[in-house]
Amino acid sequence: MSFQAYLDKIEDKTGLTPREFIALASERGFDSPATKAGVILDWLKQDYDLGRGHGMALVHVMKNGAKIDAKHVGTTGSHRDESDTLWLDGKKTRP
Repeated sequence: MSFQAYLDKIEDKTGLTPREFIALASERGFDSPATKAGVILDWLKQDYDLGRGHGMALVHVMKNGAKIDAKHVGTTGSHRDESDTLWLDGKKTRP
């Protein structure tokens, strides 16, 4: 599953876009570089029933923004993505 597909599945399950999760995390103070992934994963599991894989996808965008490693871009592997920039504003608005 591509990184973008993980984010799309999260949106399907929760109704929230990655950017909305970033804002919610910021409201809770989870945007600090000192915040450990486990704290965020616990919050996502408790409030949204997200598992570790989907949670880690959100942790990545919360801590690193929309850019991902280009090593999977254009490949044929299971984790391939079309771009090294993720769309964080929801499936319906993706160009």
